[in-house]
Amino acid sequence: MKHITALTLSALLASAAVPAFAQEKGDFLLGLGLGWIEPGDGSNTAAGKVSADGAFSPTITVEYFVADKIGIELLASWPFEHDINLGGAGTVGETKHLPPTLSLQYHFTNSSAFTPFVGVGINYTYFFDEKGKGPLNGVSIDLDDSWGLALHAGADYAISEKSALRLDVRYIDIETDAKVGGVNIGKVKIDPWIFNAAYVMKF
Repeated sequence: MKHITALTLSALLASAAVPAFAQEKGDFLLGLGLGWIEPGDGSNTAAGKVSADGAFSPTITVEYFVADKIGIELLASWPFEHDINLGGAGTVGETKHLPPTLSLQYHFTNSSAFTPFVGVGINYTYFFDEKGKGPLNGVSIDLDDSWGLALHAGADYAISEKSALRLDVRYIDIETDAKVGGVNIGKVKIDPWIFNAAYVMKF
C-alpha cells in the first residue's frame, strides 16, 4: 500500500512539474522566429526550366483564439530573397517576396508539455524587386502576385504557463506568371515548404 501511495505521489509531482500551455477562447499567441523557405523543383517554361533557391528570414505570427483550442493565425515575415535559376544558364535573376498567410488552426492540448497543432488557410505572395543577373543582366523580370492554399502543422513545447518553443512546417501553393523582357514565358510553380523555429508567448 505504501509503495502504491509513493508511486501515485511521484506521478502527481511529475505532472505538476510539466508547465501547462493550454489555449482558451480570447487568448493571443505571439511568435517570433526564423524561417527557411525551400521552393519546389521549379517549372518548365518557354525559356527553359525555372527554379528558385532557398532562403532564411525572420518570421512573426499572431494568433487569436476564437474558441478553446481553435485559433486564427496570421503569418508575416521580413522579405525572403531568392536567386532565380534557368536550366543550363545558372543564376539569371533575383527577387524578393512577402508571403502573408491566414490560417484556421486546431491545437491538440493534453497533459504533457507538447501541444501539437494543424491548420489550413490561404496565402498571398507579393513579389517585388525582380531584376535580371548574369546572362540576363539589365533585362526586366516580372513575377505576378499569387493566391494559394496553405497547410500548416507543428508543435509547441511549454517552458512556462505563458511561453513555449515551437517547431512547425508549412506547405504553400504558389504559382506565378513570369515575364522576361516583357515576354510571357509561362507559369512558374514555386510550391515551397517553410520550416520555422520560434519562441511563442501567450497573452
